[in-house]
Amino acid sequence: MKNEKETLKLKVHGHVQGVGFRNACKRHAHLHGVQGWVSNAQDGTVDVVLQGNPDQVDRMLSWLGQGPAGAQVAEIEQEILYTGIFYDRFEIR
Repeated sequence: MKNEKETLKLKVHGHVQGVGFRNACKRHAHLHGVQGWVSNAQDGTVDVVLQGNPDQVDRMLSWLGQGPAGAQVAEIEQEILYTGIFYDRFEIR
């Protein structure tokens, strides 16, 4: 149970591009020990995959609800619960 990992794919809606969202997300992921990736989507949202233990993922979800200064997060949509894919770091795509 201690090594339990969960993986979530999220879509962050709002004013989230052009405000340093991806870089701030990467810094927070490293701070909280979360693996996965973050990427700008063509529709103006930001796609994020988070992988870690439930506490790590919850801390990142809490941060994503605010985002960096200048961001205005309107909604976080959980698209998919991934299984069987393991990430070794957090990166910007």
